[in-house]
Amino acid sequence: MDRRAFVSSLLAGGVAVAAGEVEKEKPVAGADDAAKVLSEHKIAKIEARKLQDRFPRFVGRNCKGNPTGTGASFQVRTLTTDKGASGWGMSWVPDDQVAKFAGARVGDLFDVAQGTCEEARNLLDFVLHDLAGNILGKPVYALLGSKGPKEVPVYSGAIYFDDIEPPGKPRGVPGVVASCQQDYEAGYRAFKLKIGRGFKWIPGKPGIQRDIEVTRAVREKFPDCKVLVDANDGYTCDDFLGYVSAVADCNLYWIEEPFQEKRDDLVKLREHMAKVGCKALIAEGEGRTERADKPWKYGGYTQRHIDTLFALAKEKLVDVFLLDLGIIGFSRWRAVMPELVQAGGQASPHTWVWSPRPYYTAHVAAGLGNVVIVEGIPAHAKGVDYSAYKFDSNGAFIMPASPGFGLGLSG
Repeated sequence: MDRRAFVSSLLAGGVAVAAGEVEKEKPVAGADDAAKVLSEHKIAKIEARKLQDRFPRFVGRNCKGNPTGTGASFQVRTLTTDKGASGWGMSWVPDDQVAKFAGARVGDLFDVAQGTCEEARNLLDFVLHDLAGNILGKPVYALLGSKGPKEVPVYSGAIYFDDIEPPGKPRGVPGVVASCQQDYEAGYRAFKLKIGRGFKWIPGKPGIQRDIEVTRAVREKFPDCKVLVDANDGYTCDDFLGYVSAVADCNLYWIEEPFQEKRDDLVKLREHMAKVGCKALIAEGEGRTERADKPWKYGGYTQRHIDTLFALAKEKLVDVFLLDLGIIGFSRWRAVMPELVQAGGQASPHTWVWSPRPYYTAHVAAGLGNVVIVEGIPAHAKGVDYSAYKFDSNGAFIMPASPGFGLGLSG
């Protein structure tokens, strides 16, 4: 089968768009043919550039850190082949680490069934997925198998302690509600509220009371939206049980990292939630206190960290794994996700703080399935075209049929 016929067959059996809707897609077939098509392309040019995100507002503090501010910078790379195909994506490493791939066949660097080869996996993983998708005329989620829904729920992850900003003239609880309203108008229908003010910024009981007031105010203003809370391990177990009691009628969607993940404390939390009628999911595992000596199946996380999470999931003390998208590595999620499914856990790969990452994670959700919701970042970088992605009325991304990740890059 020649390249044109092969790509046409993929498209014919794949994504079709009618009246703005994405139809059901079939898994990618013909891995041998795909490998042949990819091997017809050699890397002719490798280019790097810095991009700057801009949030629609100043993003404040969490319980431990300083303000996020107006947006962070990030580095991307573009790969162009000798046949004129190109792909781009985040790639932090120095130029001298990727120069060796000039002249390499794309088929030697990327396999449809496995993802990016081990040698390039920590260097050009996102870039090669975008490039392969563009060459084959398929969205990345199709390369991953199209196992998840094409409407991917997304929450705004940018609701920080906007009540204590700006210094000297804090806006109070209405400041947090206003941030939620701004993101609601942008299409979000789920908000993750940072809590834990009592850890540092409003010490003691007044901080906990402010957390309660914020939670209740957002629930009252947005009765039909999901409300998630994230304490960044800023509570003691006993204080958090008091918080849960005070917001038990707020129908929290999930509770993230309330305190250091100790089994006995999580048992107390689960029992208390049952007692007061809180049905929130418990989400854990983003943070790490140690790094793996070298990348393995779970990327930069240690075996101990992963073993702890799986043990907690086995006891139904953790529902959602928050393992970071980048720390794991995009290709490695192919092997990780089946293990989470087997353990009875769902995933929501951590994405903060750069704007392309929610879109990458949405492809994990649509491609591999088992992602309960995606962390959204309401930021945009100049030169990046995000227009292929639209929210539906429920605040979910409608996954585009565009090849690769569906993000344009200009300038």
